[in-house]
Amino acid sequence: MIVLFVLAGLAAFSALLGLHYYLWRRLVRDTTTPRSAGRKAGTAVIVTALVLMVGAFAGARAGLPFGLQQVLAWPGYLWMALFLYLTLWLLAGEVVRPLLLRWLRKRDAAAAGEGVPSVGEPAAVDPAPAAVAAGGSGAQDAGGQAAQEARGQAAQDAGGQGPLSVGGDRVEEGSAPGREGSVRGTPERPHPSRRLFVSRIVGGAAAAAAVGTVGFGTYNVLRGPKLKHITVPLAKLPRAAHGFRIAVVSDIHLGPILGRAHTQRIVDTINSTQADLVAVVGDLVDGSVEDLGPAAEPLAQLRSRHGSYFVTGNHEYFSGAAQWVDHVRELGLHPLENARVEIDGFDLAGVNDVAGESEGQGPDFVKALGDRDRSRASVLLAHQPVVIHDAVEHGVDLQLSGHTHGGQMWPGNLIADLANPTLAGLERYGDTQLFVSRGAGAWGPPVRVGAPSDITVVTLASRQA
Repeated sequence: MIVLFVLAGLAAFSALLGLHYYLWRRLVRDTTTPRSAGRKAGTAVIVTALVLMVGAFAGARAGLPFGLQQVLAWPGYLWMALFLYLTLWLLAGEVVRPLLLRWLRKRDAAAAGEGVPSVGEPAAVDPAPAAVAAGGSGAQDAGGQAAQEARGQAAQDAGGQGPLSVGGDRVEEGSAPGREGSVRGTPERPHPSRRLFVSRIVGGAAAAAAVGTVGFGTYNVLRGPKLKHITVPLAKLPRAAHGFRIAVVSDIHLGPILGRAHTQRIVDTINSTQADLVAVVGDLVDGSVEDLGPAAEPLAQLRSRHGSYFVTGNHEYFSGAAQWVDHVRELGLHPLENARVEIDGFDLAGVNDVAGESEGQGPDFVKALGDRDRSRASVLLAHQPVVIHDAVEHGVDLQLSGHTHGGQMWPGNLIADLANPTLAGLERYGDTQLFVSRGAGAWGPPVRVGAPSDITVVTLASRQA
């Protein structure tokens, strides 16, 4: 098992290096000239960004001081998002690149037929009459040799491809596709080749699109979650409990980036709803109580008629679940560790996350639901949607979950959708309904694309009303 884990890690790291080489090639090598300051700077940026990304990802697991984690987190995780979208946009650019090159070749050929210079070229002046007037073949030979040397230097400056390469296209001596407007014997100033020109256009467009995508996605996180409302009818809910409102929040992910201000925004949003009950459905933190305890303190301000309840998520088990359960209890929340309480008109139950199985603290549906009166409506808090089948077996009417982030960053939603029965929203499984929140925070990069964060007020409706 350890060998397989090591091999998988090596394969993943090799893929990471390979993709970064691809980025360097398209964004740096193909858009700069050899030994230029631009190439050196671009190479340094790519290498530094890779190191920061690895440091941000591995920092907490390596036990680095929390202050150092915070220093690494912003640039490292933002580069992770930029890396993703740069790769995607550059791959899209691979389709455009040959089409643009073909169009430029045709345009240059047409321009050459009319005596018009091609892309990046100065107008050519025919010196032959002047050479002849100056005194014959010796001047012509000298002019021809100078022109050949100038053309070779121009091609090297443009793409480093040698004296017989123009715009990345191999040509025979004495011919120059796309340069018919020039005459051999005319010195030419250095200019970008077609391939260099296209690489800069495609690379620049990909970089602009990636920066715009990540910038918008970061804004989506930092502005705080949006408030949503849904109504869920429950057949067993009595008329007296009709309209009971549960504020559901999951995946807050306090950590090196999202801290106390993030928690305060969430608390203020929940309190503005004046909900009857608050459900914090796991993945509250990415770090220890020692480091993140102050960031979680605003949770003590949560207000609702029936209190606030908490269940663990998988990230609590990476961060010291027992300590966090004790800490949220001190803040006034009620942890439901495979437990159940009776609320007006229904049973509220909670189970530990499946990640707790590694510590002997996994979900126990028998303990939480085994001896309850099934004639009463029931609502289950469970971090991961994958336990829905256990909920169906135990007669749960509504399961409230998170974990998926709605995919967080496209195309992550495609993977998350394959791994979970429901990606986001409300779905029915037999007599059990499952609601999955996209979460209020973000894991890793503080970026959301196509999956806005949310806090949802779930209103229970009685069919008897």
